[in-house]
Amino acid sequence: MTAVPAGTRIDETAVAALQNALAAEHAAIWSYALAVAFLTGADATRAKEDEVAHRALRNQVEETLTQLGAPAVSAQPAYATPQPVTDTASAAALAMVAETDALAAWRSVLERTGDRPLRQAALDTLSAGTLRCARWRVTVGLPPAIPVFPGKP
Repeated sequence: MTAVPAGTRIDETAVAALQNALAAEHAAIWSYALAVAFLTGADATRAKEDEVAHRALRNQVEETLTQLGAPAVSAQPAYATPQPVTDTASAAALAMVAETDALAAWRSVLERTGDRPLRQAALDTLSAGTLRCARWRVTVGLPPAIPVFPGKP
């Protein structure tokens, strides 16, 4: 995401979608922190890189919300995982779910704003997230590597 130009205003629906995207970024960061404890080698390295990407995005979203005058939603102390994370396979599956959830949130931002810079930021985030998700889908063995409509269940 890029800095918001001074005087930019977006409607409440777009702000709510951006807040949901921020919440998804918080959850992704937490999920990667858990997953990396069970991953080794290249998968652990990739998980750490993906966590850094989500942290940078989270920081940008928080800054954007602040510039818009909206208080940023806080991270939860913990999140429920879809299945227990006990090994490499379940950790990779959690990373895939984190990316899938983030894609859904960013698709919602794209759908709920007419603000060109915010739409472009959401599209760029969807593109980067789709690649991260595809790598985890391959690791988990879930075809197709890239979903037909990223961010849509």
